[in-house]
Amino acid sequence: MASIIERGPLQWQAQVRRKGYPTQTRTFETKVEAEKWARAVESEFDRGIYIDRSEAEKTTLYDLLKRYREEISPTKRGQTIETLRLGKLMESSLAKYKMAALSSKLIAEWRDGRLKEVSPATVRREIDILSAVINQSRKEWGIHIENPIALIRRPASSKARERRLLPEEEARLLAALDGGRGENGQFTTGARNQWIKPLVLLALETAMRRGELLALTWGNVDLKDQIAHLEMTKNGESRTVPLSRKAVSVLRGLNPKGKAKGAVFPISENALKLAFSRSVERARRTYEEDCAKSRMEPDARFLRDIRLHDMRHEATSRLAEKLDNVLELSAVTGHKELRMLKRYYHPRAKDLAKKLG
Repeated sequence: MASIIERGPLQWQAQVRRKGYPTQTRTFETKVEAEKWARAVESEFDRGIYIDRSEAEKTTLYDLLKRYREEISPTKRGQTIETLRLGKLMESSLAKYKMAALSSKLIAEWRDGRLKEVSPATVRREIDILSAVINQSRKEWGIHIENPIALIRRPASSKARERRLLPEEEARLLAALDGGRGENGQFTTGARNQWIKPLVLLALETAMRRGELLALTWGNVDLKDQIAHLEMTKNGESRTVPLSRKAVSVLRGLNPKGKAKGAVFPISENALKLAFSRSVERARRTYEEDCAKSRMEPDARFLRDIRLHDMRHEATSRLAEKLDNVLELSAVTGHKELRMLKRYYHPRAKDLAKKLG
């Protein structure tokens, strides 16, 4: 039976007791709201469909994002990036809402505002994480709400990147990556990190992902058989990558005596990202300076919007020219869905006709 008690100005407490169910208590600003809520709870009791929303009513989205970051993210291979995205969600306007108040309307408003700041792809990834947090809280943390993500429209997928390196872009980038210490002990004008250039060269030869390159160990490299074994990849499976003669040469240069142990590239993900970005900027700057000396108009697109992941795209494009079998190419690159590889193949009709006989 429900009881409504006035606790003070704009404070009406509704309490519903029923044998076999936990006592439900909630405070409202008006008596009408308190009575309406009490009737709804009693109706659910009567029909046997009651759901305890007490945790959802006292827990904010921020609380769950924080718990997810501390308990769930550390168990994932993509912890570093996911932690950053969780941090961004914790700073959002959504985070202050109680889970019981979280609605598709609120999430849609957040999505539209976020789209003015970042790309649709970034928003889709943040929505995926938000949905995962809500589902985790529903399944194991006692937050009994429907997942409002299912009701919102996700940003449309952007067109796949088709950025290829021009020969001069590659030459200047590699020159900017090439560095070391001079006779005076000071760094030369190239990259200050000795691992960056060989890593980029290996990426261009093998199409390995950034995480795969950083996780590669000397114990899984066989230069004699020209293979590198990846124990864990992005899609959750192991993969053995064939190495070209150039890739073998790069690795042998890093381990001339064959006695190195541990990681092939002992650097952090953030150090790699920063060093690569600085090298791209340095290469672009020298290009513009050379154009000015020659009184030539620089190409505004030269080395613009180049990312480390583009090395994988470039390598896959080159491999597609050598391997005309999509299954062979997928075995090298680790793409699980063959449709992702279709954009790398552009066979000419006359060449296909010759194969048909």
